[in-house]
This record gives sequence, structure tokens and C-alpha cells, in this order.
Amino acid sequence: MNIKTYLLCGTAALMVASCGGNAKKQVAEGSGATADTLAVRGDSVYTLAVQVGDVQAMWIRDNAADRLMPRTLFPDASDALMDSLGLAGGVPSTVSTFYVKTAGAGILFDTGLGATDSRLLSGLQTFGIAPADVKYVYLTHMHGDHIGGMLTQEGEAVFPAAEVYVSKPEYDYWMADKANRQQVATMEAYKDRLHLFQFGDTLPGGVVAMDAVGHTPGHTVFQAGGLLVVGDLMHGAALQKVHPEVCATFDMDKEAAIGARRRFIRYAEENGLTMAGMHLPVPAFD
Repeated sequence: MNIKTYLLCGTAALMVASCGGNAKKQVAEGSGATADTLAVRGDSVYTLAVQVGDVQAMWIRDNAADRLMPRTLFPDASDALMDSLGLAGGVPSTVSTFYVKTAGAGILFDTGLGATDSRLLSGLQTFGIAPADVKYVYLTHMHGDHIGGMLTQEGEAVFPAAEVYVSKPEYDYWMADKANRQQVATMEAYKDRLHLFQFGDTLPGGVVAMDAVGHTPGHTVFQAGGLLVVGDLMHGAALQKVHPEVCATFDMDKEAAIGARRRFIRYAEENGLTMAGMHLPVPAFD
């Protein structure tokens, strides 16, 4: 594995402190992935470009500060288990998005939380990508920390040229209740460029949409070559990768979520795939 790491801005101390020396290790253990650029800027913008075969995946951490998923998020895990894994104080995590170049297409997978400390747009800028440059947005699901960066600003869509893709089961679930104001408003902003897909469909860029229902009714995993964008398959990888039977409270159908988690972890391992997850810890590849 040939891994080249460059600190573009900030200090080496910041990079070591923020990544805990694990960025190289985590990417190196991802099959076939070569990390080209790790950027940690002084304004807490974290980005990493990883090459997986012919696919280039650019990670952007949307959250500015380090993040732990609280112990209370995993009530099915015993205190003894959490203690044995050193996770009693919480599980390392991120709020992440990915911009992927594959088969001639540039695709933004999810858009983060869009909070006041959001680093999505500044992270895209690190790669020379402006909002108007984003042509495709693929949504793993429609929770607020995955569509927040797409909210309108002064009545206009953040990504003015983007074609938005979401699974039909996911869309139907959230649109059935107008009380889901964020979801309804976001879909309305992109209604003229909205595409509903079925599981198994191949989308622009040769990306295959795969059934990962459980976390939400239309939760989707996307495969682009050797890369799997797994959305919220895991909220706390240090716990759930070794104990996939443990659910986070956000999982809407626990039994289905457990099945999807087991299935895709096994699928990635058996096929030598690299997972990109919206809540995987820095640098969000496994």
C-alpha cells in the first residue's frame, strides 16, 4: 500500500492530534485504497482524497470539532461490553460527506448537517469545487444530518445545477407527513431536478443503488467500483463492526438494520471493498 500524506495547512501537531496517528492505519487497512492528500486546515476543515481503483473519493468532515457518539445512543450494548472496548465515554465518529469521481461523473453523497459550523462548502473548495459545479447529489437517506447542507438559502437551492437522487421508498416515507418540514422543503427546492430510484438501479457514473433498509425505510448503500458509500450503516464503528447486533437509537427498524449491517460488512470483506461511511471516525474510510 502506497500512502502519501501531505499537511496542506495548519501544523503537524494539529494533524497528529486530530487524527491520533490513525489516518494512515485506517486507510491502509481499507483494501486497495491509496490516500493521496490529507488536509487539516487551521479552521478545522478536514479533507482526504483516496483512490480506489478507477474511483476517486474525496472525504469532507462536516463537523468542525471532534465528535463522540454518546454511550446512551447504544442502549443495547451492556456496560461491560462498552468498558471492554474502551468506549464507556463514547464512540469516535464524524458527520461526513463524500465527493466521488467515477466513470466521468462527479457525485456528492449526502450533504451533512448544515449547522453553523458546517465545513461542507469550504471542504469542497479545498478540492476546487464550487456549489455550481456539483452536478449530482445522491442521498443515502433523508435524516437532517444528511440533507442539512442542501437547505435553501433565501429561497434558492445551495447546489443550483445539481440533479438529486433518492430512493423512492425513502422519498415516499418522508413526504407522507407534511410535518417533516425539512425533508419536504428540501425536496421542493429540487423538485424540477429530483430523481427517484429503485434498489438495484444503476445511476449516472455507473453507481449501483443497493438495499440497506433498516436505519430508515429507504436507506441506501451505493457502490462505485471498489468503493461502498454506506451512509448510516454504522454510527459507532468501533462498537458495531465487531458487534453488528448493536443498534443505535436512530435505527428505525432494528431487525432490518442489523441484517443490513451484517450483510454489507461481510460483502465488503469478501469482495475487498473500501467502505466510506458518514459516521465512521476520521478519516471516514474503512
